[in-house]
Formats: sequence, structure tokens, C-alpha cells
Amino acid sequence: MFKLFKNFKKKDLFFIIICVSLIVFQVYLDLKIPDYMSSVTRLVQTEGSKMSEIVEQGVYMLLCAFGSLAAACFVGYYAANIASSFSKNLREKIFRKVSKFSTAEIKKFQTSSLITRTTNDVTQIEMLISMGLQMMIKAPIMAVWAILKIIDKGVEWSILTGICVLVLLTVIGILMIIVLPKFSKVQKLVDKINGVTRENLTGIRVVRAFNAEKFQKERFLEVNNDLTNTQLFTQRCFAIMFPMMNFVMHGLSAGIYIIGAFLIENALMSEKIELFSNMVVFSSYGIQVIMSFLMLALIFMMAPRASISAKRINEVLEEKVSIEDGEYFKDTKEKGTVEFKNVSFKYPDADEYILKNISFKAEKGETVAFIGSTGSGKTTLIDLVPRFYDVTDGEILIDGINVKDYKLEKLYEKLGYVSQKAIMFTGSIKDNVSYGNNGVKKKLNKVKEAIKVAQGEDFVEKMEKTYDSHIAFGGTNVSGGQKQRLSIARAIFRNPEIYIFDDSFSALDYKTDANLRKELKKYTKDATSLIVAQRIGTILNADKIIVLDKGECVGVGTHKELLKSCNVYKEIALSQFGEEELSNA
Repeated sequence: MFKLFKNFKKKDLFFIIICVSLIVFQVYLDLKIPDYMSSVTRLVQTEGSKMSEIVEQGVYMLLCAFGSLAAACFVGYYAANIASSFSKNLREKIFRKVSKFSTAEIKKFQTSSLITRTTNDVTQIEMLISMGLQMMIKAPIMAVWAILKIIDKGVEWSILTGICVLVLLTVIGILMIIVLPKFSKVQKLVDKINGVTRENLTGIRVVRAFNAEKFQKERFLEVNNDLTNTQLFTQRCFAIMFPMMNFVMHGLSAGIYIIGAFLIENALMSEKIELFSNMVVFSSYGIQVIMSFLMLALIFMMAPRASISAKRINEVLEEKVSIEDGEYFKDTKEKGTVEFKNVSFKYPDADEYILKNISFKAEKGETVAFIGSTGSGKTTLIDLVPRFYDVTDGEILIDGINVKDYKLEKLYEKLGYVSQKAIMFTGSIKDNVSYGNNGVKKKLNKVKEAIKVAQGEDFVEKMEKTYDSHIAFGGTNVSGGQKQRLSIARAIFRNPEIYIFDDSFSALDYKTDANLRKELKKYTKDATSLIVAQRIGTILNADKIIVLDKGECVGVGTHKELLKSCNVYKEIALSQFGEEELSNA
């Protein structure tokens, strides 16, 4: 947990010093009250005492009480600010770290767990800091200070207080041993319930279509019951602590007065007033000692879970990112070239290679297409260009420079990527098309041009607010084909050197597909296009078609060349077209 404290800013450290100073002042005032109480007791029992003297001591007690209250208010205010500032910085740091994760790290932690670590786990630490600054610092100072004040007031009372403290520490220690392992389980179950809920919401259409609401409800109930039962166990364990605290506190008070009664009874007349005064003071200070340990007990309830949360956050922050940033940030002489040199790839911890010894070069302005049966490695191959994964063997060059040498920002500036699954963000159509524009102004005419090329003008113009129309999270208020066209428009707006289309035309009808490719060819004539496709019709006019089978390149050439030289390509073509259609294509 201490590793996370470096996330405090200098301003926070200054406020922490103020809080500590105020807490020391507050403890001083709290522990002065019994002294004035002792003086009042003596004055009341001493003949000839003036009322003004008693009132004076009472006024001092009130001033100490109000001073302690004011200090407590300031500490609470500053502690809340420190904790919220810390959690803000920590969440930002986690977000930045996760943003650098490759697909491998995302899969390792899982999305649901990363969300929990960024929200729930940070909240646990925030609560500990907020409460800890007020209690964790105050409790030991008060306990030590109070013990020093009463240690010479009576051996019998001191022994009794020591026994009570020992009982409390024993109870707290036993509870920590029992409960600590459960907190780790609680956070994992929070991950799990987050995952089940997220899965149910994102797949709600399929759930309803298959009448699987009951099945999903049972899945949720199973995880929810596990979480509830685990939390009930921890809360029941801690529920033992408070009755024990009350028992010890009241037992200490009763014990002090019982012992005091015997001591006063057997004391000389001249010592009785002093003993009575000491008994009153010791009772007050003894309660302060027990209250200190009560505050520590509250922190002990929060600390184990916060400790588990800190460990989980550190796992994210200390995770080594597999895709390391390069150093190259200059402009290149070559433009729009992509070259694979003996590229082989296997997923982390996998035994078999997904891609084996792939070599080709795409020149500026060329359209290179990839086709093959399901599982042949098309998407995996295309994902290596933007470095979603790094190659296992060989190298990939863009504009003559190894992709590993590029600053990632510079690499991504060269690419216009359209994913297999069209991704939309909450906002307007204009915002989605001009998303991630690297400082390019969101000019409406350029947005319109990109949407027109992507064949989206017809449906966008019919929407109520046209280009300012709202897009819901995930694009749930537009169709699959519309999402795909907007995704393509987003890449076109970027005007990159290299376009990457990962099966990005599959949701389009043949007419729209043909029109889009025709307009796209005109618009991107100076750019290189890499296209993953399932349909032969999408790649008929590609300058180069690469045929993949079980991760190996089994054919390279144009459509007509491959029909003659590659059986795998011919089989795919025949499954989509007849002999006569192919001969006329």
C-alpha cells in the first residue's frame, strides 16, 4: 500500500502536515479537559473555595471542547480534500496505464476487473485515507499521551487499563486473522459480478432472443449470493468487536470506581480528596485510552480491504507493457509502404504459431487484400501492423522503418484503422467521424465529404439533426451497416497514408459495397489500402491478393492469376460464384 503514497502531490503533503498539527492540538485540548475536571473536583470538596474559581475552570473546559470541535472540523475538511485528490490522481494514473496496455494485458486482467480496480478499489483506499488521517494519527497519539498522564495516578488502575487494552488487541488480532483472506475473495467477487452484469447488458438482445433471462438471472444470483454471504461473514465478525468494545469500556469504568472505592475507604482522611480526584481523572483518561483503541479498531476494519485493493491496483500499475514505445518520430522518405519480412506469430503462452513465415510488400497507392477460410489468421495478420500484438519472429516495416522503432503516436498518425466490429462512441455523428483527429479542426465540410465517400450521406441527411444527431453508446441507435459506414468515414476523415480495413464491408449490401469501394478508390488513390475480406466481390480489383490457409501464405497475385494458380482461392471463389460468373469477373 505504501507504494501508492507517491501519488500524493506536494500540496497534499502540505495539507497532511496541517492535519497532523491540528490533530495534535485537538488531542492536547481533549486531554486537558480531565485536568480541569480534576481541579473542579478539588475545589468543590475544599472548604473556602470560591464559585468564581469553579466557573473559571468550567469555562476553560468549554473552551477546550469548542477548540477540539473546531480542530476536528478542519481536519475532516482537509482529510476529505486530500483523499479525493489522491483518488483522482490514482484513477488518472490507472487509466493512463491501462490505455497503454496491449490486447494481451487487457485479456490478462479482463475488462470487468480493470473497471473494478479503477473504481471500487480506489474508493476503498480513499475511504481509508479520509478516515485514517483523522483516526490512525489521532488514536496512537491520544493513547500514548493519556497513558503518560495516568501512569503515576495509581498502579492498580494502570494494571486494570493494561488488561483491558490486552483483551482488545487480542480480539482485534483474532478477527484480522479470520477476516483478511475473505477481503481478497470479496474484491474478486466484485470483479465477477461486474463481469456478469456487463455481459448481460451488452448481450441483452441475444439474451431476450433466446429466452435466456432466467438463465442469466440464475448466473447473477449465484455470484450475488456468493458476494453477499462473504460480506455477511466479514460484517458478522466485525459485529463482535463493538459489543466487546462497549463491554471493555464500561467494565474499565466500573473497575476504576470499584478499585477507587476500596482505596478511598482504606486511605487516610488527608488522602481521600486526592484519591477521589485521581479516580475521576483516571476514569476520564482510561476511557480516552479505550476510545483510542476503538478508533484503531475502526481503521483495522477498513485497512485489510484497502490493503487488498492497493495490491490489486499495484498489479495494474506495475504490469510490464508488452508493446513498448519506440523512439522514431521523424518524417520518412518513403510514404505508404508496408512490408512483412518472414513474419511469424503466436499468442502469448500459446504453443502453436498462428502465422508462419509471411512475406509481402504493399507499395504506395496499392490495394492489398487478404482472404482465407475462418481461422486462417487474416485478422491476426492485420492486427500486427498497428501493433495490437508484436511479431514473434521477423519484422514489419512501414515506410522502411520497423514498426517497433516508431513512437506509437507517430505510427498511429500514419494509419486509418477500421475494425472488424464497428465501434461507436457516445456523442454526435460529427464527433464520431472526427474522432481522434490529432488536432485537425472538426470542419463540417470535411466530415460531410468523409460520410459521402463512405456512402452514409443518404441516412445521415434523413436524421433529425443530420450531422449533429446523437449516437448512443456502442451505436445502439443505428444499424450494423450504418455503424460500419460511419467507422469507414472516421478513417477517411483522418486522411492517413495507410488504410486498414478488417472485414469492414461485411454488413453492407453488394450495391453499397460496390459504390463505396468505387468512391474509396478515387479518394484514396495515393494511399495504401490493406483489406481483410470474406467476399471475393470486395477484393476483385485489388492490386494484390494474399491467400492464407492455416496461417501460411498459399497464394499471391491478382484475382485472375489466383484463379489459375491457387486451389484454395478457387475453392473460396466457387463457393460464392458460379463458373460462368467467375469467368466474366
